[in-house]
Amino acid sequence: MKKFLLLPLCWFTLTCAAQQSRWKITGNQAIEWKINPADTPHKDQLEMSGKQTSAIITYGTGPQQRFFIKKQVIFPMLRTIPNKTQASLKWTVDEKNTPVVAINHTPAVETVTAIGFNGILTVHANLSSDVTLTRHLFPSTDKAALLEECVLANTGKSAIHINIPNTTTSDSTQAEKGVYGVYILSTTVYGAGTYDLQPGEIVKYAIVYSGRKTCDQPYAFSAGYEHQKRAALAAGLTQNLVLETPDPVLNNMFAFAKLRVTESIYDTKGGLMHGPGGGAYYAAIWANDQAEYANPFFPFLGNIEGNESAMNSFRWFASYMNPEYKPIPSSIISEGTGKWNGAGDRGDQAMIAYGASRFALAYADPYEAKQLWPLIDWCLEFLRRKKTSEGVIQSDSDELEGRFPAGKINLSTNALTYGALISAADLALALHNPAKAKSLNAEAAALQISIEKYFGSNVQGYDTYRYFDGNDKLRAWIGIPLTMGIFDRKEGTLKAMYSPYLWTYNGMLTEAGSKTFWDRALLYGLRGTFNAGATDSAARYLQDYSRKRLLGEHVPYAIEAWPEGDQRHLAAESGLYCRIVTEGLFGIRVTGFNTFQCQPSLPQGWQKMALRHIRAFNDDVDITAERKGKAVLITVKQGNGKVQQLSWNGKQPVDITLK
Repeated sequence: MKKFLLLPLCWFTLTCAAQQSRWKITGNQAIEWKINPADTPHKDQLEMSGKQTSAIITYGTGPQQRFFIKKQVIFPMLRTIPNKTQASLKWTVDEKNTPVVAINHTPAVETVTAIGFNGILTVHANLSSDVTLTRHLFPSTDKAALLEECVLANTGKSAIHINIPNTTTSDSTQAEKGVYGVYILSTTVYGAGTYDLQPGEIVKYAIVYSGRKTCDQPYAFSAGYEHQKRAALAAGLTQNLVLETPDPVLNNMFAFAKLRVTESIYDTKGGLMHGPGGGAYYAAIWANDQAEYANPFFPFLGNIEGNESAMNSFRWFASYMNPEYKPIPSSIISEGTGKWNGAGDRGDQAMIAYGASRFALAYADPYEAKQLWPLIDWCLEFLRRKKTSEGVIQSDSDELEGRFPAGKINLSTNALTYGALISAADLALALHNPAKAKSLNAEAAALQISIEKYFGSNVQGYDTYRYFDGNDKLRAWIGIPLTMGIFDRKEGTLKAMYSPYLWTYNGMLTEAGSKTFWDRALLYGLRGTFNAGATDSAARYLQDYSRKRLLGEHVPYAIEAWPEGDQRHLAAESGLYCRIVTEGLFGIRVTGFNTFQCQPSLPQGWQKMALRHIRAFNDDVDITAERKGKAVLITVKQGNGKVQQLSWNGKQPVDITLK
């Protein structure tokens, strides 16, 4: 593939390079913010999730390094009335119920010295010149609780008297406001009491914030056990789909993204459901977040909960197929008991057909693929019935749901339909239906021509795409054709995406002239930039973006949007970040149950990169790309020990068949 270099890059790179990062990388999937008296007050927030709960922790420091914390605990399966999308029970913890430790009969004042995150939020503080406090905050992996495990240490030379008050308390919600009646919210202190600590000794205690139905019995938590389970989850995800590049920022951002996209899976009465989170979106599925963004990624990671949540989401979407071809709801909510279609058809059938096809190919289970095929086929027929006389596909809106104009025919729906047709054709061939594959490929070719005729336009001086008829402002989603393999206007599109009209220090603007940015469009755009062959520019933009999100002022994940949601750490965006690596940097496009195309984008200055323990294809595959003269040597090693080596000239993708 022809290499393409974007020129207007230096100002952004220099701006980012000149800014000192607040956080530092301290290990594999570990970052830390060391705090000193010269630091200005700063607050941040992050989300952590388990199968029964999610917690949004706002934390930081004030004057004189005083610690600040606010805990919001969300219980997705404790439903409130009315039982709509955002009806998860939300609890903002009253910090007055957090025990204040007394040292030698004097209440301690906490001076925070460092905050770290490795999947567990750890806060280091001094309570006096001789006493340290270390807090570990994390959700239970499988229970409805947030835990705060604390360790007090005597670092001095004299014995000290410690008092940890028992501030255990509970509260009840109103029966008429709960789908299941009254809910009990408990703050329970384990390890309260008085202790005489000799020099070098420690004492541990824990606070557990839990929620339950009245019909459920209270649970006696072990903070140490729950800590180990959370640590094991985070560590386990570092063992599969391991990125190795010369850039530790990319390696760690990728590792954290794997955690965020995987932890946000909830064990509902409707089965496992991957939810975006953000304090609002739980125990439900969306055609974009789950079917389109996250589901195609899970087979690469091989996480069993991720794969099952994907299959479950497609089963739920399939349950809404109908002979009248009315649209499948955009979202199935409230553990499967309700639906949301408030924005009409957002192109949801294109999202589902694309995501289901890509998932089925990578999951590489012929039986499951056959189960998914009727859903894919139904969605494609729905889209055919939405085709206009100009050969393009109508939809009521797009995934932004009317926040910005999209007309009646938008670029996203059409690019996704193209991607769905291509992917479904590959799947049909894998399922031994070559006639269907040929027909779908012909449809895709015709749609590509129609996309060029209908959307191809000069917008604000760039030969790129208009987003809809009448659109005269550049839009962030002009990058989506590149991710689907449509390169008719790649030069103009790339220049437009990274022009001052759209690209800012904070991210890619949704529309030129606005102040709004959504990371999802940027993440698609970065993947498409790699796909289009602009390797060095794509790598620099990805590195700068990753440094800001991992080590800057709001860490450590991709975000949803700003100003809406105040940059929430929605989970599916982390899935899109991971796909920049799998489908962009390494250029993996699965074409069959044991076949794929690969076009690794090895940036200038990198001698080698690898993606190890890829669990797609029902295998355990390592892909290494290493510079050899003017070519790139691709080495593919399978779990059975078989090795293939191919020399790539940087032009057409290499076709690889696993043996």
